[in-house]
Amino acid sequence: MESASYTALARQSGLMKEMRVIANNIANANTTGFRQEGVIFAEYILPGDGVKGISMSVGSVRNTSLMQGTLQQTGSMFDVAIEGDGFFLVNTPNGQRLTRAGAFMPSAEGTLVNSDGYQVLDAGGAPVFVPPDASDLAIARDGTISTQGRPIGQIGVVEPLDARQMEREGGVLFRADAGFNPVENPRVMQGFIEASNVDPILQVARMVEVQRAYEMGQSFMEREDERIRTALKAFVK
Repeated sequence: MESASYTALARQSGLMKEMRVIANNIANANTTGFRQEGVIFAEYILPGDGVKGISMSVGSVRNTSLMQGTLQQTGSMFDVAIEGDGFFLVNTPNGQRLTRAGAFMPSAEGTLVNSDGYQVLDAGGAPVFVPPDASDLAIARDGTISTQGRPIGQIGVVEPLDARQMEREGGVLFRADAGFNPVENPRVMQGFIEASNVDPILQVARMVEVQRAYEMGQSFMEREDERIRTALKAFVK
């Protein structure tokens, strides 16, 4: 395979990855707390003899958008959303994970859990307990939970030490191997959830662009294949 074909194939592979990412974004446009993804393309250059060289692009890195999603009022006293920076901390079977999805509820054991049943943690990593029969539960802006005028716990709001190294797990969960710290002045809103930050219109427009670029690349590869076949037939003759 010649250099032109390798370069075109690398481009097609990157476009296919971006198409999958865009399709996943559109599918999660209505998923609470979802963070839009994008693909970062890197260029690899192989120097030649001073006149000719090879340049190949590879789309191998996914970039997560941390842009604020729309805050939607639900009226549920267990629903919370973060305004600004930070993530909620939840305990999963694979360890502590970060999320912006704040549709919480009390469990039968009296702990606050998310929609997957994972315990919501405070900033120190301990489960947040709530009375199952509490009818006057109040959550302050800093995440402090009170009932009957008495504080009983605090929902942890943390921020990763390096947001670029976060790894997505399960759609709205993130693993932060570099670690995280509590947010000094969190802004938590009770009775709200944060919608996905995906803009479906922009994503559909980008999908059309990627599809057209892929079709152009496919056409180029077909023409290149035909050129090589023609050259080989002429050489054999």
